[in-house]
Amino acid sequence: MLGLDWETLRLFLHVLGATVWVGGQLLLGALVPVLRRIDATAPKAVARAFARVGWPAFVLLVGTGIWNIVAVGHQDADYRHTLDAKLVFVALSGIGAFAHQRATSKAMLAAGGAVGLIGALLALLYGVRLAQ
Repeated sequence: MLGLDWETLRLFLHVLGATVWVGGQLLLGALVPVLRRIDATAPKAVARAFARVGWPAFVLLVGTGIWNIVAVGHQDADYRHTLDAKLVFVALSGIGAFAHQRATSKAMLAAGGAVGLIGALLALLYGVRLAQ
């Protein structure tokens, strides 16, 4: 049997955080139309419930991301440029999700949700690229 080490734990926690953060946003986006048909207040209640696990997952992602950067160490310029782009997308994901959560208009709700999800998906894509 293969042993477990700190690198495995670090990557597991990072993937776990991404699964909850990105997967949760995709799931919520798919459920909103159904929830609205059930009860107009249901999407907000479900979003609040998701926030209780989504934001800790985002913090886990950022924390393990820092751990990843420290563990990987110095890399070439292409790697650093890809990492810089990923960090921008991570920031957009968090800012967009925060704006979505605090929105007071439908336009801001839509814009924040879109920026949050697109940022999360692009951060995920660039993260996979960095791991190759």
